Amino acid sequence: HPSFGPAILGRILEANGYRVAIVPQPDWHGDFRDFKKLGRPRLFFGVSPGAMDSMVNRYTANRRMRSEDAFSPDSRHDMRPDYPSIVYTQILKKLFPDVPVALGGIEASLRRISHYDYWKDELRKCILCDSGADLILYGMGERSIVELANAFAEGKTLSQIHEMPQVVFYCKESEIPGGFKDDDIILTATKNVSTTRRDRAENV
Repeated sequence: HPSFGPAILGRILEANGYRVAIVPQPDWHGDFRDFKKLGRPRLFFGVSPGAMDSMVNRYTANRRMRSEDAFSPDSRHDMRPDYPSIVYTQILKKLFPDVPVALGGIEASLRRISHYDYWKDELRKCILCDSGADLILYGMGERSIVELANAFAEGKTLSQIHEMPQVVFYCKESEIPGGFKDDDIILTATKNVSTTRRDRAENV
C-alpha cells in the first residue's frame, strides 16, 4: 500500500537476498531501547518518517497539534516527535556512530536543499546538516535502496557511492573529484538564500 512505503522497500530488499528489520515509530524517550533491541545492522540504517510529511501530519495550518494521527495505532497523535528524521538519526548516530544512516521518504526528499520551515518561520539548511545522516535517497526508492545495499555489501565506502543516482551527500568543495564542471548546476548557499530574494527564487 502506498501509505506504507518502508514495508514495500523491505520486501524488495528481501527479494534481493537481504534480511530486513523494520522498527515502526520507535520510542525516542528514555533509554532508546527500540533503537537497540535488534542490534547493530550489517550494512546500514534507513530512516523515513512515513509517506506523509511528518509536520503536516502532526500540525494544522494554524500550527496547532492535530488530535488524531491516521497513520498511528488507535489514531494516537503522540507516537512521533517533531522532525522525526532528525530525531531518529541523531539517536542512531549516538548509539552507533560508525554505522551509515540513509534518509528517505517525502520529508528528506523535500528538505534536501535549503528550504522554508513553516512551523519555525525560517529558512533551514539541507536536512543532512541538522540530522547528521550520511546521505539522502530522494524520490522513489525501489531501485536506489537496492543499489545502496549492493554497494555496502560489496564493501564500498560512503565516498565510493557518491556517483549513484538519487543520492545527496555532504562534502567539502575540495573533496569533489575534479572540482566543479562547466555543466554543473550550483545552488546558492543557505546564508545568501536567507537574505536575498533573487537567490532564493533561483534555487527553486
